[in-house]
Amino acid sequence: MLDTPLYQSIFASSPIGAYILSPSEDPVILDVNEAFLGNVAHTREQLVGQRLFVALPAPPDDPDDPASNGVTALRNSLARVIATGQPQSMPTQRYPIRSRGPDGKEVFVERFWNATNTPIFDAAGKLLCIYHVTIEVTAQKKAEEALRLSRREALEAARQAEAGRARLDAVLQAAPVGIVLADAAGRVLESNAAHDALWCRHCLPATKPLDFAEWKGWWADGSARHGQPVASDEWPLALALRGETSAPHLIEIETFDAARRRRIVVCSAAPVRGPGGAIDAAVVVLLDMTERLRAEAALREADRRKDEFLAMLAHELRNPLAPIMAAAELLAQGDAAPEAVRQASGIIARQARHLTGLVDDLLDVSRVTRGLVMVDKGRVELGAVVAEAVEQVQPLVASRRHRLDVDVEGTPLVVSGDAKRLVQVVANLLNNAAKYTPPGGRIVLRAHAEQGEACILVSDNGIGMSRELIGRAFELFAQAERDPDRVQGGLGIGLAVVQRLVDLHGGRVEAYSAGPGQGSRFVLRLPLSRDGAGAAQPAPASRIPAPGRPLCVTVVDDNLDAAQMLSMMVRHFGHTVRVAHTAAAALEAARQAPSDAYLLDIGLPGMDGYELARRLRGEACAAGAVLVAVTGYGGEEARRTALEAGFDHHFVKPVKGGELRLLLRDLARARGCLLQERNVLASARQ
Repeated sequence: MLDTPLYQSIFASSPIGAYILSPSEDPVILDVNEAFLGNVAHTREQLVGQRLFVALPAPPDDPDDPASNGVTALRNSLARVIATGQPQSMPTQRYPIRSRGPDGKEVFVERFWNATNTPIFDAAGKLLCIYHVTIEVTAQKKAEEALRLSRREALEAARQAEAGRARLDAVLQAAPVGIVLADAAGRVLESNAAHDALWCRHCLPATKPLDFAEWKGWWADGSARHGQPVASDEWPLALALRGETSAPHLIEIETFDAARRRRIVVCSAAPVRGPGGAIDAAVVVLLDMTERLRAEAALREADRRKDEFLAMLAHELRNPLAPIMAAAELLAQGDAAPEAVRQASGIIARQARHLTGLVDDLLDVSRVTRGLVMVDKGRVELGAVVAEAVEQVQPLVASRRHRLDVDVEGTPLVVSGDAKRLVQVVANLLNNAAKYTPPGGRIVLRAHAEQGEACILVSDNGIGMSRELIGRAFELFAQAERDPDRVQGGLGIGLAVVQRLVDLHGGRVEAYSAGPGQGSRFVLRLPLSRDGAGAAQPAPASRIPAPGRPLCVTVVDDNLDAAQMLSMMVRHFGHTVRVAHTAAAALEAARQAPSDAYLLDIGLPGMDGYELARRLRGEACAAGAVLVAVTGYGGEEARRTALEAGFDHHFVKPVKGGELRLLLRDLARARGCLLQERNVLASARQ
């Protein structure tokens, strides 16, 4: 079968590198075509009849190089073909080819290939051989050279050997690229499955051959990658039928199905000459590049948005840093008036809170997108959620002189959810409306029941959204165009967090806009709770600190400035403070004079805060002390690790003064009650 003229004509002259293997664990090369010989710079005598991995060795797979996977991948693919009897397509593989350098020494030249292994069976279903097709993609995956077929030779060979015809059909159908044989008039004589799938040719009348005029109708407004038009007489088929060679063209085509899809293909063609040298046919090869080009475009867009986000992040971080540094320099001079000191302190506090908010947003979106956020569901009344969210955004609304209208249905809207996260969702929607509504605008929030769902609508008369922006409003880093002064601020991640949190609550959120300049509307829907019994979980509420008995507190941080500021804060709350900058110093101080509470930085040099907490718990003098972790990691995993190490509380940097004051106040009260009980017991004994 391998010696038939048809097989030799079709297989041996194919521009797609291929070889035939025996179906064995250590396969033997039965035949190889000229294209593959050219690819690997070998002769037929060096390959045919040889074991595959002896004739074509490659350097052993390098475990430190993820791309070095050719030998193992090829062995595995061939084994799967033999085991399953199914074709196996391999992803791009690194398979260097042995060659000789200018000095005559043997070297391996790096090559990359796309390959397909296809089993070939006889009429009885016995596996005869494995057909291995390789497409080299080393030089940007150049289009395959045209198959050199002769219609006359193919038809003659088909009459001479029916078995050869079966082999030809198998080869054509196994080819991963579209292949078409056309006669001298441009009429389609033969095509393979890959070609028909590309064009949806089954949509055409099967009895009507396509002539050259109809072939030309296949192309949409053809254009190369950079938009240069391709005239009809320059199409690869037209050039081939004139006997001219052509470089592969990147051309847009239109399919025949009802959708009239546009596809981008690499197309090349070659003439087929008869015995007298006249052109009597042409072969066209088409490789669909649509998805690859779309993926490249998507990667370019993602890269562009990443660069924009990083530039925006740098800008957003510099904005609060500038007034903080200016205020700090003013305070450092030591001669500022009391009113200036008060104003500078207020500026530092406000801008530090803004910085904290930016960092919290980044950490929040990281946790949410990685599925690390757990919602603590309970019965939540949305009226309280709306009230808390409105309170949070009120400073921004007031600063931009917006009118905020809130209308919440009188009947309680109870849902199953996490009150804290739902407040975050509604606050993010309100923040978004405030940022993208010019000063003096109007924002409306309505909450009501609708067909078994709680519906919260947030609308504004701001800058609106284009249809394209609406489609990606909930994607990370998606933002509307903003003025050069960037007064809106933010990182473009709030709505992405909203959608993911709403998904965790079994709800949905949608964006609407009539267009740029016509405002935006966001609709949040959550399933109403079916069980009307039980009290609803309240929204988070602010607490007012109260004084307590002074404590002895030890602050441990290797950052001198951080330790100093935290100790000043604790001292301002009325407690005595000791400072240590290493774990060893903290342990020694605890043994000499134990403290009531220890504020431990986690990232200490040598011995980290977790280990220091374990050591303190092992010291009798500090076993009953309250340990507070102070760290830059705010995720659930970090909190769990701290508790497992022996910490009682977990604070995320920068520590909020109100929360620390409340903790120390409660601890002081508890210590005072314990001391009072001890005194009563002592008096009773006397």
